[in-house]
Amino acid sequence: ITMKVTGKITKVLDTQKGTSASGKDWQKLSFILETTEDYNNLYCFEVFGDEKVEQFLKYNKVGQEVDVSFNVQTNEYKGKYYTSLQSWKIFKAEAGETAPEVAQEEADDLPF
Repeated sequence: ITMKVTGKITKVLDTQKGTSASGKDWQKLSFILETTEDYNNLYCFEVFGDEKVEQFLKYNKVGQEVDVSFNVQTNEYKGKYYTSLQSWKIFKAEAGETAPEVAQEEADDLPF
């Protein structure tokens, strides 16, 4: 299931790097997103992979409103379960688009 949330980036954590058991280098970073909801409004997303981390750092910064598409991923390690929010698409949030309002004067001038 793919989920989507809109909010403001409030913090970008340090990039983590390592080497997998198979010898492949990896990097990931986490960022904090805060929404305007009253409850459950704080999310910690992960960006995984060299290219994705570089793209995130190039196009995103603290204070920016973004739309984040993500998957929830849970892994088991030594009998414990770890859940992470894996972001896979991050775009600047669209400016609040509202339908144009009909001016009151125009409504009063209608012939019916």
